[in-house]
Amino acid sequence: MSAETEALNEQIKQSVALLRRHLDWDVALGRLAELNNRAEDPDLWNDSDVAQKLMRERTLLAGQVEGVQRLEADVRDALDLSELAEMEGDEGVQKDALLMLRALADEAKRRETESLLSGEADSNDCYLEVNAGAGGTEAQDWAEMLLRMYTRWAEQHGYKVALMESSEGEQAGLKSATIQVSGPNAYGWLKTEAGVHRLVRISPFDAAARRQTSFASVWVYPVVDDSIEIEVNEADLKVDTFRASGAGGQHVNKTESAIRITHVPSGIIVACQTDRSQHRNRATAMTMLKARLYEQELQRREAAAAQTEAAKTDIGWGHQIRSYVLAPYQLVKDLRTNVERGNPSAVLDGDLDDFMAAALAARVGATRSEASASAQ
Repeated sequence: MSAETEALNEQIKQSVALLRRHLDWDVALGRLAELNNRAEDPDLWNDSDVAQKLMRERTLLAGQVEGVQRLEADVRDALDLSELAEMEGDEGVQKDALLMLRALADEAKRRETESLLSGEADSNDCYLEVNAGAGGTEAQDWAEMLLRMYTRWAEQHGYKVALMESSEGEQAGLKSATIQVSGPNAYGWLKTEAGVHRLVRISPFDAAARRQTSFASVWVYPVVDDSIEIEVNEADLKVDTFRASGAGGQHVNKTESAIRITHVPSGIIVACQTDRSQHRNRATAMTMLKARLYEQELQRREAAAAQTEAAKTDIGWGHQIRSYVLAPYQLVKDLRTNVERGNPSAVLDGDLDDFMAAALAARVGATRSEASASAQ
């Protein structure tokens, strides 16, 4: 067995040990068996809310357990293939086995990172809101670039993206926009992106081609389901109607169907213009408001915990989390984790996984080396 094969095997074994530890393996197997038995009960769907909650838990747990089992089986197959190829002196097959192990090591690392998604709302869908900073057209164009970046990331990972509202810039770009990202662990991944993002580039809007610095903020909050009760006092709300901006047909442009709701006590403002119906837009905006209030409560709890106090300071406006430098050199650097990439075009096209994984590990206070040490 080659040195690289042994190293990859050891790396995967450490990841699997961490995954089993995180799942509390024996407890997870027992719970999955219990959920499978309950899923076969014909009376389960007498209460659809309970049934849906149970099926979501079953699907999530089954995916985690089966993922570890499949990973272990694939590693055994790759090692057997490598050993057989070594005995027969078949270098081509040996290379194939090594490629399999490399891919399995990457998968193991990804699953290990996903195991950190254990927050109260990490598995939920989420809203992602982008706001341009001061700087007019430059900042508004940067906000639109960020929105495209997150849309591309979501699509590459099989998530659904829906535009909830947008406010266009006077000349180009966006003043603000909100999208809903739907899929497994959408909030868990994207919450690491909340904060201020800084762009340095040669301005395409400056005839003198001078270098400009622009800022935009990203805010992420989880979609709340019916199992989470958020009370909102109607007397605390200020509701405004306005005409939807942008394309949308004669009806959208001529009627004030868009809704903006301000929650006076918190200062939170949400807006929705996705539907022609003012009533449906209001219902969606209320859902978004409850999600913001819920996320505010989650952050309040997190700020109260000493181990996450430092991480929370990264979220405030004026405290950038990442710099994207396009000129005079090419570099994207996360200022929280020091992760760097020298290909900004790939990052702006949605290649964010390394940044998210590092920020997630730092946020929960567990780097890979620390986690590996604790599992031994």
